[in-house]
Amino acid sequence: MKTVTASEANRSFSSILRGVAEGESYTIISRGRAVAAIHPGAPEAAQRRQAKSILLERLNHQPITGNRQWTREELYE
Repeated sequence: MKTVTASEANRSFSSILRGVAEGESYTIISRGRAVAAIHPGAPEAAQRRQAKSILLERLNHQPITGNRQWTREELYE
């Protein structure tokens, strides 16, 4: 994770975005305090989609267990 000042981030925002697109993370400092963080967003979304896909695949191949002899109306009584 790289650290940049707010004024530096303002001057070179497009290069920071290119770095984020390549997987780099940045912390923005203003007056000596961290005020923002910029992280790549797509990998997390891709990981979440992949995890969901794996879970659904596993659940679809899992045998059904338990006694499910109830109707929809019985659920709402």
